[in-house]
Amino acid sequence: MKTDVFASRHIGIREENLQHMLKKVEVENLEQLITETIPEDIRLAEPLKLDAPMSEHEFLNHIEALSKKNKVFKSYIGLGYHESLTPSVIKRNILENPGWYTAYTPYQAEIAQGRLEALLNFQTVVTDLTGMELANASLLDESTAAAEAMAMLFDVRSRAQKKSGVLKFFVSEEILPQTLSLLQTRSTPLDIELVIGNHEEFNFTKDFFGAILQYPGKYGQVHDYSDFVAKARENDIKVAVAADILSLVLLTPPGEFGVDVVVGTTQRFGIPLGYGGPHAAFFATKEEYKRSIPGRIIGVTKDTDGKPALRMALQTREQHIKRDKATSNICTAQVLLAVMAGMYAVYHGPEGLKYIANKVHSSAKVIAQVAKEYGIEQLNSSYFDTLKFSIKNMDLLKKCAEHLKVNLNYIDKNTVSISLNEAVSTKDLYNLTQCFMALNKSEGSSTSTSKLNKDIPVNSDVSGSEGSESYTQIIRETYIKSSSEKMIPTSLQRRTPFLQNKVFNSYHSETELMRYIKKLERKDLALNHSMISLGSCTMKLNAASEMLPLSMANWGNIHPFVPLDQAEGYQIVLKELAKDLSVITGFADTSLQPNSGAQGEYAGLMVIRAYHESRGEGHRNICIIPASAHGTNPASAVMAGMKVVVTKTDERGNIDVVDLEEKVIQHSENLAALMVTYPSTHGVFESSIRHITKLIHDHGGQVYMDGANMNAQVGLTNPGMIGADVCHLNLHKTFAIPHGGGGPGVGPICVAEQLVPFLPGNPIIETGGKQAITAISGAPWGSSLACLISYGYIKMLGESGLTDSTRIAILSANYIKHRLEGKFDVLYTGEKGRAAHEMIIDCRPFKQNGIEVTDIAKRLMDYGFHAPTVSFPVAGTMMIEPTESESLDELDRFCDAMISIRHEIDAAQADDSNNVLKNSPHTMDMVTSDSWEFPYSREKAAFPLPYISDNKFWPSVRRVDDAYGDRNLICTCAPIEAYAEVD
Repeated sequence: MKTDVFASRHIGIREENLQHMLKKVEVENLEQLITETIPEDIRLAEPLKLDAPMSEHEFLNHIEALSKKNKVFKSYIGLGYHESLTPSVIKRNILENPGWYTAYTPYQAEIAQGRLEALLNFQTVVTDLTGMELANASLLDESTAAAEAMAMLFDVRSRAQKKSGVLKFFVSEEILPQTLSLLQTRSTPLDIELVIGNHEEFNFTKDFFGAILQYPGKYGQVHDYSDFVAKARENDIKVAVAADILSLVLLTPPGEFGVDVVVGTTQRFGIPLGYGGPHAAFFATKEEYKRSIPGRIIGVTKDTDGKPALRMALQTREQHIKRDKATSNICTAQVLLAVMAGMYAVYHGPEGLKYIANKVHSSAKVIAQVAKEYGIEQLNSSYFDTLKFSIKNMDLLKKCAEHLKVNLNYIDKNTVSISLNEAVSTKDLYNLTQCFMALNKSEGSSTSTSKLNKDIPVNSDVSGSEGSESYTQIIRETYIKSSSEKMIPTSLQRRTPFLQNKVFNSYHSETELMRYIKKLERKDLALNHSMISLGSCTMKLNAASEMLPLSMANWGNIHPFVPLDQAEGYQIVLKELAKDLSVITGFADTSLQPNSGAQGEYAGLMVIRAYHESRGEGHRNICIIPASAHGTNPASAVMAGMKVVVTKTDERGNIDVVDLEEKVIQHSENLAALMVTYPSTHGVFESSIRHITKLIHDHGGQVYMDGANMNAQVGLTNPGMIGADVCHLNLHKTFAIPHGGGGPGVGPICVAEQLVPFLPGNPIIETGGKQAITAISGAPWGSSLACLISYGYIKMLGESGLTDSTRIAILSANYIKHRLEGKFDVLYTGEKGRAAHEMIIDCRPFKQNGIEVTDIAKRLMDYGFHAPTVSFPVAGTMMIEPTESESLDELDRFCDAMISIRHEIDAAQADDSNNVLKNSPHTMDMVTSDSWEFPYSREKAAFPLPYISDNKFWPSVRRVDDAYGDRNLICTCAPIEAYAEVD
């Protein structure tokens, strides 16, 4: 074994296992299997042109060297992004812990109670601070959350407004520029008319359905919006507010104004800047909109024994059910980041958050006082953390700031804003004062008589100890002067308590929080325990060497709007990653901006839309989607302003080519696109794919390929080869970014030459094509920090490792298929009987024994496994994907578990529900109880196979009651009064 070859660590199948597996799947060699799986006409003729693979040691040295090319300045740019301090206990025990970052979305609630509780904490933080009734478990970033708010308010228009065609949406000129760009992107295909202006001059008329405000404004002014909201309500105009969550510790919550939606980001609750992400956005609203809120909500319910349990609530909103009727295509959240933000609030508690908010506000007041001392005009009459200055000599200010390694927000040639944050030290404050000193001297002013007027040159050394007279005393005296200033009006000061729940008042020492985090982690089954064989979701190894750079300060502390020369390391990584992804997909260029797969879908379709419009064919609006496609596909198409036409699948699960041809011909004049997943959602390489893509092109359309199943293509074929024009890639699937319990995700789009000009841009940092569409995400390169993981994955595997990973993924799937044959029916296969990297087993025949697919999913927990994908894309089935990372021993354990369950199914009777499957999962409380009234043994319940006793995972609750939770919707922590009897 070559110990310095990363592929041998990433790929779970050893060389000595291959012959056994090949014999099992009845082929002579691996190439024969691939030939029987992938149609010959789409096989790549040459290897991918990628760099030679690095060893893990080489990569870590390489990525550290690149990090030093970044210049870490103190950034006071603001605009929704602020330096924050990640408590080490959270960094070590969550961000760097595979028990948290390798967990999957909590669809199987019984083995996800830990992260569900952490997300319930997050929702409670959001509802308390915003003053709203209901919050979801996070969205992608503040700007996309604002766009989701607009879309929701558009959807919930009154019947009269819909009948009258009310389409106007007011956007305050105080909104963040990147948010405005997102609103422009999302409004255009929905025919929403944005009206941008001063909220104080807004004319409330009946042709508006909604409005959005920024609180505080983009340059720091804190406005009292109560009159605006009251007048809006009188005119049936619903109001959304984009709010800074830390400011809400001191400011009146928007919910107390009577607004309908509050959105924002929790980035400053302990999440690294990361050059733009990933960060967890929040979305809070009124309970009356619970059926319309985008994303996921965590709710309280009970289990079979009536004990409290958690699960994802109101799942009927999922796109797989609503499809083209869905108003949002959101299918992921930012769970890992939401967990961290929630834990930040748990660790600090309400009093700690007040301390931090007051420290930030006091820092702003100190700088305002400094400016006043030097006769520099501060323009905000009320502020929390951001000051706006009128500057006469901007060139000198920039020169001084650059010398002191400080980034400010230069609004125009005479105006600058400075946003303070929790990481600001006394030394940092003094560095800012030096800039004002320089300005004062350049203008020959003698307005100041303060100690600040000491003759200290701009380039002086301020690196002395915090207690030195050189600057600490100066700042202290300035603080005393500024402390009497009331920069938040009485009417806007927060008076309502928040975070009174026990969880936010219990874990303030590191020991306590460490144990609380571990307690939750033990309730969750993640990849550090056993394989998670989710079809379509590709739960592969997230290697430690890929993850380590996320903890490096030179990657974590870069603001997304810094000058490009300060982010040279990032620019090298992002450009190289985009180039490699273009090579892998066979396309011309790549945009890394979309920060989820669903955003990638939407971006790809918007690029296609822009392409048609550039050719004078804006009328093309028909999007053809096979019935088997992912549920987000039709939702994305509708959001992009397209009409969905569904085509049939044949009895083998393939696209019905005859039906497709009929619909293409029928809609030829207006055909915009085909959305296709390849290999298909049914786990099959359809041999007709090139005929299908040619058919679309012959009728003027473009082909969008969903990249969910790219793990079966890399190195063997690619979207360019099959004739696609654009695809999105799930970096959190094929390219090893961890799922994080339901996020982060990254969904870049790769495009053919004709679509390159339309790749998405950003209003602050130039990126994208020459005819770029408006932004898809808030940050120019989306979740840049997470992209380091995929960069490492590609650089360490290289062409040979990537291609071998694909081959082994296909081999492992076919190995499971052959081991389960005779016990479970595989629903669809290719023309030569092969599966791709995943397959579907049919569980519907077991209904004759009274067993549903859900019973199998829950029983697998007793065997120590997370269930495969359940009832998608076919109801009553399981879709299994082992990936390349799992060992033969683990594949066999999974197969042994499934075969054992099949024997249990055979023993079940439809008229007797008191069996081991219906009662699963079995908890420790059940098995250790004095009472045992089941017709099978405790050993059968908890230890049905010998291997389990060596590494038993105990579900923490019995089967949850989803219906009860939806009827009794509770989505926040219990109030402190609920713990009175315990206390």
